[in-house]
Amino acid sequence: MAVGAAVVALVLLVALAFRGTFDTDGGRATDPGAQRGTNDLGGASFDPAGWETDFSRHSVPLDEFLSGGPPRDGIPPIDEPKFVPVGREDVDGREPVIALEVNGEAKAYPLQILTWHEIVNDEIGGRKVAVTFCPLCYTAIAFDREVDGRVLTFGTTGNLRFSDLVMWDRQTESWWQQFSGDAIVGELTGTTLEEVPAQLISMGEFRERFPDGLQLSRDTGHDRPYGSNPYVGYDDVDQPPFAFQGKPIDGRLSPKARVATVEGGQEFVAVPFDVLRDRPVINETVGPLPIVLWWRSGTTSALGDDSIRGSDDVGSVVVFDRRVDGRALTFEATAGAAIRDVETGTTWDAGGRATTGPLRGKRLRPVAHDAPFWFAVGAFRPDARIVDA
Repeated sequence: MAVGAAVVALVLLVALAFRGTFDTDGGRATDPGAQRGTNDLGGASFDPAGWETDFSRHSVPLDEFLSGGPPRDGIPPIDEPKFVPVGREDVDGREPVIALEVNGEAKAYPLQILTWHEIVNDEIGGRKVAVTFCPLCYTAIAFDREVDGRVLTFGTTGNLRFSDLVMWDRQTESWWQQFSGDAIVGELTGTTLEEVPAQLISMGEFRERFPDGLQLSRDTGHDRPYGSNPYVGYDDVDQPPFAFQGKPIDGRLSPKARVATVEGGQEFVAVPFDVLRDRPVINETVGPLPIVLWWRSGTTSALGDDSIRGSDDVGSVVVFDRRVDGRALTFEATAGAAIRDVETGTTWDAGGRATTGPLRGKRLRPVAHDAPFWFAVGAFRPDARIVDA
């Protein structure tokens, strides 16, 4: 949805007010005796009061943190998520959801809920996970919560770094960058969470692929207008991000250009959605990893219109390892809702399943990926290679 710069500025002021209206009882009460002097924090602008974090341990400059408005857990994570059978609660078929499938169990986490909570501490298929969404960067990432045999639970610090959500764990009060899953302040600094492959797809596609799946319920214990968008117009492609400071924005693409990102080995690749619209099936190699990216229309933005179901169709991307039985296949689009490999002529559905042909019954391995705004990629991975054709 295109809006003028003045309107966007007004929207961001409203968003800032919105970010300051969350719960104030989510974190621990401030203990004046716990406050550290600002000299100990290298001039950082955030308030350290009440934190038991070891601020002497950090892998990034502390002055890169900026208050996002609400206090710790003022944007309340969901710690005891409830689920209903898919379709039981009305979520429009075009609305975006974070889809996870682990050990045969499938769950959908609608962004109409995650926009207001940003973190869900959950378990799926016997695996402890944190399902996260940063509206400001449009980063939708799931992580394994187990670190060295200890299960962590995550909340929101109330701080941002390059507009991205900074999480904290309740066990050590270390701070974590949502974009990368890295612990960047505190006891666990240097630790990286394992990413769990997740797909940001439409609710309708999830229902079709997982008719026996579950969806996160709006019964969260919090009173929020789920389905509405508090960041109206934020995804205007040429507008700067909210609360971004500390470095120039990478100008290789427009700040809010949507890109599909994949990391393989030491290489990080970004494929613009504009490229994928023209070439919806792209075969790539990222480091040692041969992958196929597949873009399809039919998924709305969570940040366009005041109603998520009424927002523009921005599409979605799924990414798979294109190796089957040790051989890398080459994929192409078909006339229908499937792709086909050139080598055997087998057709594959959006879940990576071979439906017809010599390889029927085989399944491609999902690859962890994301579909963020470009400015976030430029900030955290300036070495990113852009696939432009």
